[in-house]
Amino acid sequence: MTKLSTKYAGLNLSSPLIAASSGLTDTVKNIVELEKAGVGAIVLKSIFEEEILMEMEQVKNAMTGRPYVFPETFDYLDEEPHEDLTRKYLTLIKESKAAVAIPIIASINCVSNQKWVYLAQEIEKAGADALELNLFSLPSTTEAPAGEIEEMYVELVAKVVKMVKIPVTVKISHYYTAMGQMIEKFAGTGIKGIVLFNRYYAPDIDINQESISGSFVLSSSTDVSLPLRWIALSSGKVKVDFAASTGVHDGESAVKLLLAGASAVQLASVIYKRGLNVIDELNHFILNWMKGKKYDSIADFQGKVNYKSTSNPASWERTQFMREFRHFVNQ
Repeated sequence: MTKLSTKYAGLNLSSPLIAASSGLTDTVKNIVELEKAGVGAIVLKSIFEEEILMEMEQVKNAMTGRPYVFPETFDYLDEEPHEDLTRKYLTLIKESKAAVAIPIIASINCVSNQKWVYLAQEIEKAGADALELNLFSLPSTTEAPAGEIEEMYVELVAKVVKMVKIPVTVKISHYYTAMGQMIEKFAGTGIKGIVLFNRYYAPDIDINQESISGSFVLSSSTDVSLPLRWIALSSGKVKVDFAASTGVHDGESAVKLLLAGASAVQLASVIYKRGLNVIDELNHFILNWMKGKKYDSIADFQGKVNYKSTSNPASWERTQFMREFRHFVNQ
């Protein structure tokens, strides 16, 4: 019998489709609906370090003008993330675990190696099945060397891995000079999975108002080329599971990523665009494709076309069009 089940970061998934961290995964109601729609796991909407630090600062500012505020109060705020935001997130984990049977993956958006990384332990206690570290802040400053920034990320991940027993994964940016080396460094910390790639807010310019505006929130189907290449290049070399993120808008893209070596694919934009029914559509496409190819499980074909397995590995490394461009016809 053909089955869609797969294993990602030590978790057993009934489907390789994972609901990515987004506004779709920030309430128990949505999470229940996503399970019914057929996802194999859910990544909760990220709790942001910047939000925690901002809330701590707001509390400090509000208390500064009050009489009889003990200095120890500020020491506590420096040591611990603000109670309310943290408590709400931990409650979401507990209630989600009680409401669904599929794995719940918590998510922290990290930009620095702060003391509050103890939050990983609290997330584990709340019952999360795994933790995804959503890494990256845009290195817009020219003062910090690239190596220093990269080592900060690796150290942060290693520290969190040591703190918890649940699987830890990282969702990383494509903004690294030596991507292959960074993937290997992250894998060396003991993580169980790597998600390629993070998608960021992209500012635009409104030429009428002559001001900054938001744009490019959702991905497009062409965005899949970047995770496709790097999963194909890395999956046969690095001993961690890979999940693809960004650009998965149809079943064909999902199959391509599994052939490249992904264990799972994360969805967000396509659900925003087409609704929950698209999950069942993608599951059926993968299943029917497998039946047509006579594959019983995803493991039967996973990584079949990655760098290590293909007869033409140089194709994954090529950056120039060469003969492909010669055959391009301008319509």
